Amino acid sequence: MQDIDLKQYIRGIPDFPKPGILFYDISTLLRNADAWQLATARMARAVGPWQPDQLAAIESRGFLTAAPLATRLGCGIVMLRKPGKLPGDTISLSYDLEYGTDSLHIQADAIKPGQRVVVTDDLLATGGTLAASVALLRKAGADVIGASVLIELTALGGRNKLDVPVHSLLSYEE
Repeated sequence: MQDIDLKQYIRGIPDFPKPGILFYDISTLLRNADAWQLATARMARAVGPWQPDQLAAIESRGFLTAAPLATRLGCGIVMLRKPGKLPGDTISLSYDLEYGTDSLHIQADAIKPGQRVVVTDDLLATGGTLAASVALLRKAGADVIGASVLIELTALGGRNKLDVPVHSLLSYEE
């Protein structure tokens, strides 16, 4: 089981969501119980030495990676969500996208000052959302100690926008 190449469970969908984009579909990995268990075990082995108190999951596919990872590591999860999705007081951060802006929110009481946090998501592409997540968590008082993603598109250089260690389970050059 340990020698399994998890890339065989990732499906490439050309021209999605628009022409010229090759979309890496993780649903084929998620629906294979053995491969998904192996993927989360490998992520836990990489993130565990960082000893996080919390994982911060980026909406929405980040929730899928954070939940099993937190269970394996014995830590909690905080959610980073789009506007209007979290109850109670929130802290927000707006950030630039390739075409426009977006914002992320976290509940104001989600992080205790100085808690060690690892940000999780399914994909690291250009790095804008992940970098904004790190900045938002710091604004909320977190000590962001790393980021963990299922897939990294290395040619897009997103890792260069981050000032924390990054673990990517799978890397694609395209």
